[in-house]
Amino acid sequence: MKRLIPLLVAALALFSPAYARPPGEVEVGSMLRDLPMQGLNGPTKKFSDFRGKPLIVNVWASWCGPCRAEMGSLDRLAKRYAKQFTVMGISTDDYPQNAKTFLQKSGTSFPMFIDDKPWPLENMLGANRLPLTVLVDADGKVLGKYYGAHEWDSREAVEAIGKLFKLKL
Repeated sequence: MKRLIPLLVAALALFSPAYARPPGEVEVGSMLRDLPMQGLNGPTKKFSDFRGKPLIVNVWASWCGPCRAEMGSLDRLAKRYAKQFTVMGISTDDYPQNAKTFLQKSGTSFPMFIDDKPWPLENMLGANRLPLTVLVDADGKVLGKYYGAHEWDSREAVEAIGKLFKLKL
C-alpha cells in the first residue's frame, strides 16, 4: 500500500500519451488559485470557501463514459467521509443543462460546479483529458492528480487518500 501512489504516478508517466499542458496549469506541490466557480447544484463559490479541510476535485463531463462510471464511487466516498474531507465536481460540459440532467438522473449529491469558456478551472487543474481527480490539502496545495476512472470508495483508494491527506480513514 505504501507504494500505491508512487506506482500510480509512475504508470501514468510511462503509459500515458504525451499531452500539451493547459495554459496556466497548477503543478503538484503548488497552490490553487482562488477562482470563482458557478454552482450547478448550489451557490457560486471560490476554492477558498473549501479551505480548512482536504478537498477532492473531480473534473468531468456528462458525455464522458469513464466520468459517468466513477461518479457513483465519488458520491459514496463524499457521503462516507464528509467530516474528514470534501468532494466536489467541476463539469466541463458546454451546455450546463446536460450536466444538470446527468446529476439529477444519477442522484449525485456532492457540490458541483461548471466551467465556462475560456475554461479557467479546466486549464488551472490540467484537465486536458477526462476524468481528472485532483487531491488538495486543507490549505489549497495540490497533492496529486489522477487521470482516468477509478473506484474512489474502494479499500485501496481510501487507504491511499488517507495516506496522502495524513488522515486515519
